[in-house]
Amino acid sequence: MARTVSDTQAPVRLGMVGGGEGAFIGAVHRMAARLDGQFQLVAGALSSDPARARASGQALGLAEDRIYDDFTAMAEAEAARPDGIEAVSIVTPNHMHAAPAQAFLARGIHVICDKPMAATPGQAQAMAQAAAGSDALFILTHNYTAYPMIRAARSMIAEGKLGQLRVVQVEYAQDWLTEAADFKQAAWRTDPARAGAGAIGDIGTHAFNLLEFVTGLQIESLAAELHSFVPGRAVDDNAHVMLRLQQGARGQLWASQVAVGRENGLRLRLHGDKGGLEWDQEEPDRLWFTRFGEPRRLLTRNGAGMPEPLQPLTRIPAGHPEGYLEGFANLYTEAARAIRAHGTGGSQAQTLLPTIEDGRRGMAFIAACQTSSAQDAAWVSLDP
Repeated sequence: MARTVSDTQAPVRLGMVGGGEGAFIGAVHRMAARLDGQFQLVAGALSSDPARARASGQALGLAEDRIYDDFTAMAEAEAARPDGIEAVSIVTPNHMHAAPAQAFLARGIHVICDKPMAATPGQAQAMAQAAAGSDALFILTHNYTAYPMIRAARSMIAEGKLGQLRVVQVEYAQDWLTEAADFKQAAWRTDPARAGAGAIGDIGTHAFNLLEFVTGLQIESLAAELHSFVPGRAVDDNAHVMLRLQQGARGQLWASQVAVGRENGLRLRLHGDKGGLEWDQEEPDRLWFTRFGEPRRLLTRNGAGMPEPLQPLTRIPAGHPEGYLEGFANLYTEAARAIRAHGTGGSQAQTLLPTIEDGRRGMAFIAACQTSSAQDAAWVSLDP
């Protein structure tokens, strides 16, 4: 049975696997988890190096007996405590997502996992089986799905404001791996044993997930060319993918980590027979909407015409920027709500939180791109 959150007023007791000294994404998760006061970090196995794990836990103010050398010991000890953790965040490199997820799910502890779900399809399948056999929730942190203007775009498409979707374009371009690099964040992301894939896994899965989330359409088949421009790099650093979606829509996806001049350029352009939408992550508070034959209209977060159900996703008035951390925080706040509801018979299906199925589709997307590219960009079906 999943551990029940008995006090609906107290923060959810949170543990963390990974995210120790020098880690980027772990710090992001910790900031997001505490932004709305819905979680309290009380335990961690923050590094595979025991000395670093202990130093990291002490720096975060964790009690000495709740700083663990490894996640197995943490799962066993926390499950046995009456005040043990109710949820765990897994923020390790991709190849270390599966084993911790299985360990905590087996003990009824809710799992919040960074993306992509795993490094290999086999690991993803093992995680899916563990989730199916557990009463605990599994939540995947595709944080861009929780941006207010992305939720607005999804709502507008569902309401038919774009009409029948025809052409969809998504790109995620960065330049930070333009040259060979061996610092921590680059080292594991360019190691196929730890990452499983390069740009197509690290950022391509974000683009893929965002496209399906906003449009409500699944990609049925694709033709991909994956390439590594940096000499000696063992994973892809650039990907061009042609897409065939449900209902006859066609599209393209570009993911690159060698696009000089692009910092974090996640961009979405959607065109139907009645209208179009454009959104750029580097200006996340803005959504451009055009009805056919009319001038473009600018919609803004918390601005005029913002749908009332989306207002809880924002914290400050229009014109004051929000973005990356707040997107993560929205997922954590929704996760806390789902965890509390789960203990009283509520359902995660009532939320827009990314699930194990979103993670499975992301892994299927990576595999299909790799298969297609190996066959000279042949069209490959994406399993439903």
